[in-house]
Amino acid sequence: MHRNQHILVVDDDKETRDLLNEYLTQMGFLVSVAQEGISMQAHLNSQGYPDLILLDVMMPGEDGFSLCQNIRKHSNVPIIILTAVSDETDQIIGLEIGADDYIAKPFRPRQLMARIKALLRRAQPDELLKPTMITFGEWKLDTLSHTAFNLHTQQTIELSGSDFNLLMLFISHPNEILDRDTISCAIKGRETLPFERGIDVQLSRLRQRLGDTGKQHKYIKTMRGNGYIFTAPVQYGH
Repeated sequence: MHRNQHILVVDDDKETRDLLNEYLTQMGFLVSVAQEGISMQAHLNSQGYPDLILLDVMMPGEDGFSLCQNIRKHSNVPIIILTAVSDETDQIIGLEIGADDYIAKPFRPRQLMARIKALLRRAQPDELLKPTMITFGEWKLDTLSHTAFNLHTQQTIELSGSDFNLLMLFISHPNEILDRDTISCAIKGRETLPFERGIDVQLSRLRQRLGDTGKQHKYIKTMRGNGYIFTAPVQYGH
């Protein structure tokens, strides 16, 4: 199932790199490793972007946050941030700057594999079954380029992979209340964890991208105690 899918592991700890390389290779992935930002960039320049990047936060030179921001300027490749076990701040910052998910060290291999599978499934939707243009409110979404064009301001924005997947989830379920676990299962392949703020961060980021930040949200409304609902009219086209 995973044959030929390419994962880049970026971590300054040799033991972690070796363990991930061995485990992911056994699971059928093509694996590359880099020990810091310079070697990561050299790999991207020579080999192009992989199917997924595992990116450690604490590294010499540029840290994982800076590297994630730089990657997001050029690619929507799925990124999983590797954080310290108790550092919720790292997790929130990672999601705010465009990471798709995070996992705390030390982690169980099967737990990591579940996160990887979920992101890779969502990064490769069936384009034949998906309309190429979707209009909602004042926005026209291009599902092939992951860009949205504002019909009023003429502004075009690029959506990260996680922002696009979250938006498509809401568009696919208009006027339907989606609770936090439903959202997390759909975009991450798992239920939310106790006290996890990742969904809140991603929703806030998507609202900001869409200019939906007023007291009365135009697109994604909060249903207190229940979840969220997408209320904009949706039109499909090609």
